[in-house]
Amino acid sequence: MSFRLKKYNAPDFTEERFIKASDVKLVEATKNGVAPENFHALSIYPEYFKIDGQWYLVKESRMDAVPVFKNGKIEAIEARKLEKGDLVVVGKSEDLEEGIYLYDQGFTAEEEKGDAFSFRTGRSRETSFFKAYEELCDLLRYEKENGNILWVLGPAFTFDFKARKAFASLTENGYVDALLAGNALATHDLEVACYKTALGQDINTGENVHNGHYHHLEVLNKVRSCGCIKQFIENESIDNGIMWALEKNDIPYVLAGSIRDDGPMPEVEGNVYLAQNKMREHVSKATTIICMASALHSIAVGNMAPSYRVMEDGTIRELYFYIVDISEFVANKLADRGSLTSRSIITNAQDFIVRIAKDLCIQA
Repeated sequence: MSFRLKKYNAPDFTEERFIKASDVKLVEATKNGVAPENFHALSIYPEYFKIDGQWYLVKESRMDAVPVFKNGKIEAIEARKLEKGDLVVVGKSEDLEEGIYLYDQGFTAEEEKGDAFSFRTGRSRETSFFKAYEELCDLLRYEKENGNILWVLGPAFTFDFKARKAFASLTENGYVDALLAGNALATHDLEVACYKTALGQDINTGENVHNGHYHHLEVLNKVRSCGCIKQFIENESIDNGIMWALEKNDIPYVLAGSIRDDGPMPEVEGNVYLAQNKMREHVSKATTIICMASALHSIAVGNMAPSYRVMEDGTIRELYFYIVDISEFVANKLADRGSLTSRSIITNAQDFIVRIAKDLCIQA
């Protein structure tokens, strides 16, 4: 099966309703970090704004950001980054009344008609996902050559030796362009590399090792003494695992800190807003995002990701967003938080990554 991107069907701005629409109202911000009253907030969908009779698309959109007219274009800016004097779009309508047009039909094909009533139309643990696996693998093969694949991982992948090896294999074979995670993923991955334990438990036998609860703390201490993960990997002659594969292949990653972190690793960004900025840099490049076994990271990235991407040549393509989790609650919560185009696969994320590596014919 060969993958083909859906064509983006842009609005026809020669239609009378667009021609007759008024221009948007732009109001200057009067204080840094504060938007004017009645400011517009962006969504995941393409949004167009009419200024001096011309329609502008937000190219780098993201949910809940504020549209600002700057340098001859509409930019999406977080309210905390607004500067006094910025021209902010005001108005809360979305269907031309105030020169604002939210367009959610750009990638919608004509739906096949089905029965009005049928079973199992939702996505749950009872859903068959074999087709989703096939489509995702086709997409990943396409993106390897034509796009940018961003992965968001929880620490669960370090607790299973096959899952850890599978993701390292995906990295080695060019299916990872960047990774977003937390302190725990890096810590326990390197713990496995040094001690063959994750949180003190042997990853091959599942048995708790004597004094194993010290292992991740010892690893953290050693990495901090080395100054960085890369130097630690060299000093310890580590030749396996997720962090090893990322460093070996010069794949960028962002480790965002949390209140409960031990250590943490030197690379962990403890300032939540700086971490957000670093994460956005990679989200803004991604054409496919796969979030696995990390509810908070998945929701955070979902809030940063629009449903489309404007490419360098000006073409508009769909941004594919997957959430893989054994909990239906996590997938549903992501959609409830506004990521309406996310595709959910309800399964054990460790088994998922092993199957993906196998289906892509990668030895894992």
